[in-house]
Amino acid sequence: MINTILQMFSYTFILRAVVVGGLVALCASLLGVSLVLKRYAMIGDGLSHVGFGALAVATAMNWAPLEVTIPVVVAAAFLLLRLSDNSKIKGDSAIAMIATGSLALGIMIASKSTGMNTDIYNYLFGSILAMSRSDVLLSLVLSAAVLILFVLFYNKIFAVTFDESFAKATGTKAEIYNMLLALLTAVTIVLGMRMMGALLISSLIIFPALTSMRLCKSFRSVTICSAVISVFCVLMGIALSFVYSTPTGASIVTVNIGVFILFSIMALVKKLR
Repeated sequence: MINTILQMFSYTFILRAVVVGGLVALCASLLGVSLVLKRYAMIGDGLSHVGFGALAVATAMNWAPLEVTIPVVVAAAFLLLRLSDNSKIKGDSAIAMIATGSLALGIMIASKSTGMNTDIYNYLFGSILAMSRSDVLLSLVLSAAVLILFVLFYNKIFAVTFDESFAKATGTKAEIYNMLLALLTAVTIVLGMRMMGALLISSLIIFPALTSMRLCKSFRSVTICSAVISVFCVLMGIALSFVYSTPTGASIVTVNIGVFILFSIMALVKKLR
């Protein structure tokens, strides 16, 4: 066991995956609690599809992938908020429309330019080999920014999560904090796509929050438990991927499913007592 761990951490790409994966998992889990409670859990899926479309365009034009994708996904997050608040196209319908449209656009551009090559498959399904040193540095900076902003505005995010109408009545500018939540989510989604892939990144937002809610009741306890579960599942998923040569993103999701089932059983046992 110890030899396997030492061998695993002797590879540079594993160290990069652990650092970036741990930070992205932490950011996603913290934001995921608010998104799940606001019934916006699938926004991560929608934004990841937008991210794939932007990455396909960037790859076709030989542009820097992350530098192009981040502003596009942030703009899409703000657009989703406006569509949900001020349009007849609400919530899940707006997400589904933008997600499928962006994914189709990305596939069309990829098929007519570079083709469905290794880079495109990495963006769809994720790969720990896809992260360069510059990606890691950018991920460190942006993840730190997401965590700092979340901690600074924790009370405001809590307020708009549970009772947005009351928050507005007390003078809280709910629109600004909803936009902040969308901004942080967009950045986190883009950072996690390189490892998890566009098709699986939303699992980092949904699973830890739902799992922690099996046993925890308060917002603070759910948030802390979700963060611990998310980081644990990412680390275990990377280890599973290394030992059994399975896809990293799928391995992390599999561990998340296992932990969710375990917590559900524990909740049932607790209820029966």
